[in-house]
Amino acid sequence: MPDQEKSFKAKVLLVDDDASLARLFQYSLTKEGFECITASSGMEGFQKAKQFLPDLIISDIMMPNMNGFEFRKIVLEDSDIQKIPFIFLSAKSGEDDILEGYDLGISDYVVKTAGPKVLVAKVTALLKNLEKEREKAVSEIHKAADNISMKVVPDHPPDVEGFLLSHWHLPFGGVPGGDFIDYFNIDPDTTVIILGDVMGKKWGAWYFAVAYAGYIRSAVRVILQNAKELSAKTIMTEVNLSIFHDNRIAEVFATLSIVMVNNKTGIAKYAGAGDLPMVFFDASERKAEFIMSNGLLLGFAENGDYEESTVKMDPGDSIYLYTDGIIEARDPLGNQLGKDYLLKMIELTPPHLNPIDFIKNRMNEFTSMKYDDDVSIIALKKNL
Repeated sequence: MPDQEKSFKAKVLLVDDDASLARLFQYSLTKEGFECITASSGMEGFQKAKQFLPDLIISDIMMPNMNGFEFRKIVLEDSDIQKIPFIFLSAKSGEDDILEGYDLGISDYVVKTAGPKVLVAKVTALLKNLEKEREKAVSEIHKAADNISMKVVPDHPPDVEGFLLSHWHLPFGGVPGGDFIDYFNIDPDTTVIILGDVMGKKWGAWYFAVAYAGYIRSAVRVILQNAKELSAKTIMTEVNLSIFHDNRIAEVFATLSIVMVNNKTGIAKYAGAGDLPMVFFDASERKAEFIMSNGLLLGFAENGDYEESTVKMDPGDSIYLYTDGIIEARDPLGNQLGKDYLLKMIELTPPHLNPIDFIKNRMNEFTSMKYDDDVSIIALKKNL
């Protein structure tokens, strides 16, 4: 697989009602290697910012209906895009306009008459500085990971007799995030599969993911030692209670999926906490369907109302657990992959292939290998 970092192009959104000038600046930015899209109004800019999630927003100030200052204010009110660096582009060079822009937390200010070369130079310098900061953060988080000596995703899943168990995890931008995966071999016949996603953004969520993974490992081991009857629901309930009653992490919420599979009977039991629905693929009918869970996020309430679903897996059947980085992945035009396309990919998986390899290749084709979040998916397939 090509290096995701080397193929990365910084994404720029340019908002300007002057179509001719917008085309000129777009051409100049594209020529320098940036991926640049345009919008002709503040409202269109806001919508495209939400969809495109650029690395940088450049906006004119003097626009009809919604001027640049108003556009900047609605960007600041939206948690998904408020931290994106922002440059004002204006025909005005008065001190009051410049100061008002900086009062709104912009990164820089470019006068239109300075020309496209100045704009490109400022964009390049700004994004280079941001990349240096990101590289420093990546270095620090990897050092922390080495010091803690703990992984939130194992290198390889365990062997499960009669099944193929595999996973794919891609941290966003190479920085460990909030997704975590774990496996437990309860006995020679029973394996527990765990997938979680801590609420949070990028590397900050990783620290919470480590805490959650540690809590879950401890809680599961205690349950295995003390429970008279084991089930996915029992494990989920006990994990939730442990987190809810611990003040240190009680207000940090996470989704969790648990599957307990018996390799002799082929029976898989599933329970979920605020997670995305598990997918079950029936090989005889070549049909994939969602199995819903209605349990609350971990730690949200003492009683999470967790339920358990049971499926009987025959040869060729498979089940899938995944986080929102899968279905919210976007193609170059900003279209989300979505749940329906996930089902379609699963149904199109050739019987002789490892389903994770097939899905990974299809997703890389769909996204052009550009992801905006951690990507995690686990597949359990009963051998033919």
